[in-house]
Amino acid sequence: MRTKSPIIALREAALSVGDKILFNEANISIADGDRICLVGRNGSGKSTLLKVLAGEREIDSGQRFVQPGSKIGYLPQDPVIPKGESLRTYIGAGLEKDEINTGHEYQIENMMVTLGLDGAQSLETLSGGETRRLAIARALISNPDILLLDEPTNHLDLPTIEWFENELSRYRGGLLLISHDRAFLRRLTNKTYWIDRAVVRRNSAGFAEFSSWSEKIMADEETEFRLLNKRIAEETRWLREGLTARRKRNMGRVRNLQELNQKKIDRLKRQGNVEFTLKEAERSGQLVLEAKNIFKTYLSNDGDDKIIVSGFSTIIKRQDRVGLIGKNGVGKTSLLRMLIGEDKPDSGKVKIGISVTPVYYDQKRESLDLSASLWSTLCPEGGDTIDVGGRKRHVVSYLRDFLFEEKQAISPVRTLSGGERNRLLLARLFSKEHNLVVLDEPTNDLDVETLELLEEVLSDYKGTIIIVSHDRDFLDRVATSTIVLEGNGHVEEYPGGYSTFIQQSGSKGAQTEQLSNINKKKSIVRRKNNGTEKLTYKDQRELDALPNLITDLLAEELKIQEKLNDPDFYRADPEQFNLLSKQLMEIKENIQNSEERWIFLEEQREALQVNSSLNED
Repeated sequence: MRTKSPIIALREAALSVGDKILFNEANISIADGDRICLVGRNGSGKSTLLKVLAGEREIDSGQRFVQPGSKIGYLPQDPVIPKGESLRTYIGAGLEKDEINTGHEYQIENMMVTLGLDGAQSLETLSGGETRRLAIARALISNPDILLLDEPTNHLDLPTIEWFENELSRYRGGLLLISHDRAFLRRLTNKTYWIDRAVVRRNSAGFAEFSSWSEKIMADEETEFRLLNKRIAEETRWLREGLTARRKRNMGRVRNLQELNQKKIDRLKRQGNVEFTLKEAERSGQLVLEAKNIFKTYLSNDGDDKIIVSGFSTIIKRQDRVGLIGKNGVGKTSLLRMLIGEDKPDSGKVKIGISVTPVYYDQKRESLDLSASLWSTLCPEGGDTIDVGGRKRHVVSYLRDFLFEEKQAISPVRTLSGGERNRLLLARLFSKEHNLVVLDEPTNDLDVETLELLEEVLSDYKGTIIIVSHDRDFLDRVATSTIVLEGNGHVEEYPGGYSTFIQQSGSKGAQTEQLSNINKKKSIVRRKNNGTEKLTYKDQRELDALPNLITDLLAEELKIQEKLNDPDFYRADPEQFNLLSKQLMEIKENIQNSEERWIFLEEQREALQVNSSLNED
């Protein structure tokens, strides 16, 4: 297979910020048809690397190559919209002057209609979601050869995310994505670049393979680390015995020991995992909150009363995990604030239960003082300790749990990346006593590792959780019920997470946008199956067997993982350790393939079911 020529490439690129090396000897190329995800921890330099590729920042050394005449569409993480410009002017800046003169104005109008933007709206009044949609429109308008997108789904609602996925799946140029949205990355990417400890690694598979690939790298490093420790022990023993016996030094061996120890120090510095627990207050009563027939309107920009909720009732009990979803501007945050007692409904009642102690994570990060240090953010009244889970922790030690370095403790918040600011907010949030956690878009800008740990922590939490989120995977893994704001005051509650909601709303016809997407899948399935109205006998048997198969595989994975976690196992039987490691990788792959097959068959079954009912009608 012939390799395509890159449209953009970096060769042996290096960049440092202060005394921190972001990347060194980085080699990256993007060609037509590439669908690349760029992953790494918050603060690792992902956004900076994207700026380098976009030509917005210079590198310290190395080369940047761009094919002459190529168009680059770039969406920064936090787009700055200049004041005083119209929406049309800003979007049109993504076109060349000669393109505008040849009648491309209709493209601008069409893009605004597609993304629900009002050309007459003032730029000063744009919400976070509108700002993001506007920046997306500008990046897409000229049909660029390369798209560089930094957290494109932040602040977007689910219908817009799904529309954007479809647009990008049809896009034929080169694409590089930074995103916390795992479903988005799985669907769109076929290659991966991973910034890890200033090294840019490449994998010729998309995000779906990232976990198994990165785990193998870490496992190999762990094996190397064990060998390194063994060599250090041998060199230390030689040095000690040699000095005692002969009272002289072999300086070569001494230097070797020093180098080995330095490697170990560097390795330990690079290691680190996010570690946090939720500090639960006194247990609340069984009833956390109850809403009875609440009604709320607000005055829209055009001067009309807009209904947020009309006649909505719900009961949230202790240990419930409730997700809130809906289009941008439909009133999710307003409903959230009513439920926790920060706003009052126009009519109806909201009752807060006994001993309920809420803590609130706001999506705009407005509660962070950008001029304050990380230290003073966690210790606003002074001192150097913080009470976490009933025990005193030094603030620097606590910050380390959230992957902040010691020197960052006295740095101002403004020096942090978006993801690091989110981690700081979580650090402050989790140091407070509470039994009701309220999270408004908590996943924005978080790296995958932190996101997965947050899911685990929330799953183990004994209190109650209410989440506003557009992250489909996150809702599926955390939520036990989902409240959907469908517009015009209509609110429905469904058991389960996002996927369950889609299944149920599809059968009930509850949400137009979701039904539209489901109907597209139905027609495709119908064409593929030549008018059949149910799965084949073979496929149905496979679908029935897959849940048990996945359960068995997960149990086997856990069993092997427990063996591999034993530090004495490798020393006792390194050969068996390597065999089990290989077996674990195979099991993980089987789990992933089985889950994907189950999802595919389930979608087919449901689509055929709905097709059948539609044909009857």
